[in-house]
Amino acid sequence: MNNQKPSPMPFHKYKSFFDRIQIDLKDRTWPDQRITKAPRWLSTDLRDGNQALIDPMTPERKRKMFDLLVKLGFKEIEVGFPAASQHDFDFVRQIIEEDAIPDDVRISVLTQAREDLIERTVESLVGAKKPTVHMYNATAPVFRKVVFGFKGNGYAETTDIAVRGTQAVMKYAESMLGDADFGYQYSPEIFVDTEPQFAVDIVGAVMDQWGPDGERDTVVNLPATVERGTPNTYADQIEWFCRNIDNRDKIAISLHPHNDRGTGVAAAEMGLMAGADRVEGCLFGNGERTGNLDLVTVAMNLYTQGVDPELDFSNIDEVIHTVEHCNQIGVHERHPYGGDLVFTSFSGSHQDAINKAFKDREKKAQEAGIAVDNMEWDMPYLPVDPKDLGRSYEAVIRVNSQSGKGGVTYLLKSEYGLDLPRRMQVEFSKVVQNRTEKGGEVSARDMWQLFRDEYLPAEASDMQWGRFRPLSFKTESQSEEFDSRMTERIELAFLVDGQERSYVGHGNGPLDATVNVLNEHFGLDIRVQDYTEHAIGAGADTMAAAYVEVSVGDRVLWGAGMHPNITRASIRALISAVNRAVRDNA
Repeated sequence: MNNQKPSPMPFHKYKSFFDRIQIDLKDRTWPDQRITKAPRWLSTDLRDGNQALIDPMTPERKRKMFDLLVKLGFKEIEVGFPAASQHDFDFVRQIIEEDAIPDDVRISVLTQAREDLIERTVESLVGAKKPTVHMYNATAPVFRKVVFGFKGNGYAETTDIAVRGTQAVMKYAESMLGDADFGYQYSPEIFVDTEPQFAVDIVGAVMDQWGPDGERDTVVNLPATVERGTPNTYADQIEWFCRNIDNRDKIAISLHPHNDRGTGVAAAEMGLMAGADRVEGCLFGNGERTGNLDLVTVAMNLYTQGVDPELDFSNIDEVIHTVEHCNQIGVHERHPYGGDLVFTSFSGSHQDAINKAFKDREKKAQEAGIAVDNMEWDMPYLPVDPKDLGRSYEAVIRVNSQSGKGGVTYLLKSEYGLDLPRRMQVEFSKVVQNRTEKGGEVSARDMWQLFRDEYLPAEASDMQWGRFRPLSFKTESQSEEFDSRMTERIELAFLVDGQERSYVGHGNGPLDATVNVLNEHFGLDIRVQDYTEHAIGAGADTMAAAYVEVSVGDRVLWGAGMHPNITRASIRALISAVNRAVRDNA
């Protein structure tokens, strides 16, 4: 039963997008399509992105952004609106005159459909090897009737603006750009609010003037200038347009989604399924209002489906750092793929699943005899391997009061090489939880310090060891006549309550002999329940880690020890557990 109640908000004043734009497309094919290759990408960070900044980019920041886009692999970059800003004009001239544009990169500049602006725009491109003029004029009914005040439907007047603008572009390009590989892009601005048939008609008139021939780069851009409808409506518009436009094989259909409804990425993906060839947007979705299309997310979505995005985000932190510097806007912590928290799990059940999956992945890689990084990625809660983006695994799992032993275990192993036995994981996770319940998150470094304080007290301070601190030992193996079992004689030197003392004990090994010394001389009831050891590192730097579970009276608890010598590590682990028991009983 739905118990929601009507809201007091005046929803009745809004008209459904389905009532605004109607398309007869009952035989739509896009839902059955798959995206199997990367589209053509155009970054408009230096144009749409820059105009949306509170503090527009300085020349230094513009150049830094341009160089980043080239490094990432963009082959089409919209670099400014030179007729509207002297700064933009100067920047276009700078990158041309300094030969900063690689031969395979096409730069684009935006202009309105006015001859004086077009002349200035083309002038900025002189000397460029692969320049494109991107001209636009608004075509939606509210602009034709209200903004421009055209009578009737305004079709003729709006088309005339577009055709005369195209003629001006061709005239000045011919007179100024010489042998440059000149391209043309036309946008019926506010395409999504434009009557579908009129959009086809005005673009057809522009293309008749331009004469697409399959040789010159020709782009028709279809902007969702303000995102109005659900993504499927945009896909319907794109498929209908692609079916009805002439010379479809000689023009590239480009998408320019915005994110007003928060579905710009979905609209772009569906638009590509509907037949588009190219997408325009900004890194991390910067742009007017809620932003332009987020190119990082679209590209990485392809990547997670096994499709090469043909853009390089293998060092995502460098990209974020540069974009934040250029835009003076932070990238949100929950931003897909790039946010600081997107590869983290606070939930204990999530952490446990990730931890188990990483172990299983390593096991399967060993069994298959291949490098673990070449294994197919199939992990719970992680759609992409953070290492592919240059992230360390430290950021994968974060620990707070909601976390469980899986996150604690994973961080200690991945960052410090400690592979805790399962029951010890449970014990130490409670230590961590006691800390996190005081508020905040525990980093890997914080957790390591908690582990050291609890199990590995520093030798620099006698008191940090607790009641017992091992100083030295000497062992000697002995065998009884007629008995094949070996016994161990151990000479132990301790600091006990700050006083140095020496003892001799016997047992079936150094650990058992030490237990017997402590039980006999100090009245303790120690019984070893479990023992585990492993190596950390390799070669001369190898360290032994030992974990000992003991019962002391009616308590069961763990100790840990680390030392290059495994026997010393095991004795330290035993003393660690005993000191914890004595401390807690004090």
